[in-house]
Amino acid sequence: MDEEALLGIDVGTTAVKVAAFAPDGRELAAHSAPYPIRRPRPGWAEQDPEEWWRATDLALRTVLSGLPAGAVRAAGIVSQVNTHLLVDRELRPLTPAVIWQDQRCAEIAAELDARFSPDDKKRIWGGPIVLDASFAGARAAWFAREQPELWSRARWMLSPKDFIGARLTGRVATDLLSGVRIAGASGYLPEAVALVDGLGDRLPDLLAPEDLLGHAAILGDAPVVVGTMDAFGAVFGTRTTEPGRAMVTCGTSLVVAAASHRSESVRGLVTFPPRGDVVVHAGPTQAAGDAVRWWSRASGLSVPEVFASAAEGKPGVVFLPHLQGERAPLWDPDLRGSFLGLTSSTSTADLSRAVLTGVAFSARHVLETVEEACGARLPSVTFSGGGARSDLWTQLHADVLSRPVERLRVLDSAALGAALLGAVGAGRYPAVETAAASTVAVERTFTPETDLTGLYEAYRAAHEGLARVHERLARW
Repeated sequence: MDEEALLGIDVGTTAVKVAAFAPDGRELAAHSAPYPIRRPRPGWAEQDPEEWWRATDLALRTVLSGLPAGAVRAAGIVSQVNTHLLVDRELRPLTPAVIWQDQRCAEIAAELDARFSPDDKKRIWGGPIVLDASFAGARAAWFAREQPELWSRARWMLSPKDFIGARLTGRVATDLLSGVRIAGASGYLPEAVALVDGLGDRLPDLLAPEDLLGHAAILGDAPVVVGTMDAFGAVFGTRTTEPGRAMVTCGTSLVVAAASHRSESVRGLVTFPPRGDVVVHAGPTQAAGDAVRWWSRASGLSVPEVFASAAEGKPGVVFLPHLQGERAPLWDPDLRGSFLGLTSSTSTADLSRAVLTGVAFSARHVLETVEEACGARLPSVTFSGGGARSDLWTQLHADVLSRPVERLRVLDSAALGAALLGAVGAGRYPAVETAAASTVAVERTFTPETDLTGLYEAYRAAHEGLARVHERLARW
C-alpha cells in the first residue's frame, strides 16, 4: 500500500462514504456508514444531522484503521445538496435536516418563483430557471413562517458537508457551486437572498471548493478543504471537466451533467458558474436507487433479488419513477409514479426490469436537455455511482441512451472528486482539472445492444398524457 493517501468524505442521502485514494486515483480503503430518512408526513423527508456526524466519525475511524499512521495528506468533503439545517453558534442542530427530496415548501417556492418575470430570471440567474421546493430561499421562508422561534435562534443555515466540515475544523464556510439558485459567479445573489428577512445573516462565507477550510485532529491535523456538492464532486471524479465530456451518476437519485464552452441556460437544468472558460450543465432527478428500494419494499424482493428478477424480465412495460414528483428537467412536485402497458402476462420480473429501465429513461430525458444546453450531441457518457455496480443496469443505460457508456474504475466518483479537491488544496496538483485527468480511468465500456426508442417515446408521451391525472391525484 502507498504510504500517502488522499481522503474523500461523501455525506450522501443514505450513508456517509469515506474512501482513501492513492495519488494516482486507486482506491486504497473505503467504508460506508448508513442512516435513515424519516418521512413524518406525506411529502416530507428529514434526517438527523447528528447521525451524519456519528456516521462520519465511524467511517473515518474505520478507514484510518487500515492506513499507516500519518498517511493522510489531505481531505475533501462533498454532500447531498439542497439539504438544509439550522444550527446555533455552537453548531448544535436546532431542527432536523430538510433533505432535497422534501416537498413541504412547494407552495412557498411557487410563490417566490412567481415574483420573477422571465426577464428577471434571465438577468439574475442567466436563464429560465425554476425555484422549486428545494430552493434555499423557500426553505428559509418555511422556517421563518412555521418555526419562527427556531429561526430567530439560528446562527447558520448549512448544507451537510458544511456542517461536517465545521465540526471537523471549527470553521464555517461553503462554496459557490453548492449555492444553487442562491449564489452566482460573483457571490450570493442579492435579489435571491432578499426574499427572506435574515437569510443573508445566516449564510456562510463563500470560498472556492479547493480552498483550505482548516485542519482536522482526527486526521492527524491533515488539511481539509471546503469541498462542494456531491454532484459536482462527481463532475471532478468523472473528469467531466473538459468540453464534450458527459457523466451519469446513479445513486439514490440520478445526475446527468456535461461540460461545454456554452454558458446559455436551458429551462429544466442547473447551469453552474464557469470555471475558467468551461461551464457545466446538469440535471438531477428525484429517484434512481430510491425507485429500486421502493420496488423492493412493494414487491417483497430484496434489492439483490430485484436485480436478479430484472435480468429475467422482458421489455414492454413503461415505469415512471416519479414517486415524489420529479426534478430535472420537469420540476413538477405533483407528478406520480406509474406502470404503463400491463397485460395479463406481465410478470414480477417484467416490472423489475421496467423499474430499472424507467430510471434510465429519466436519464435520457435529462441528457437530451443537457445536449440542448451544450449545443452538440455527446458521443459517450461515463457511468458511476452505486447503480454502476450492476452490469444489467449499466447495459440498460447504454441501450436507452443509444451510445457507449463508460463504467469508471472508481464508482464512488463523488468521494474521488472530494479527495482530488483536497489534493489540490494541499498542493499535490495545480488544479482539480489536472488531478482528474491524471486519476480518472475507465474500467469497462458498454455499447448499445437493444433499441428501446419506442418505449422511450411512450415514456415521454406519458408526462403530457397523464397531466390531468396527476393534477387530480395531487388534489386528492
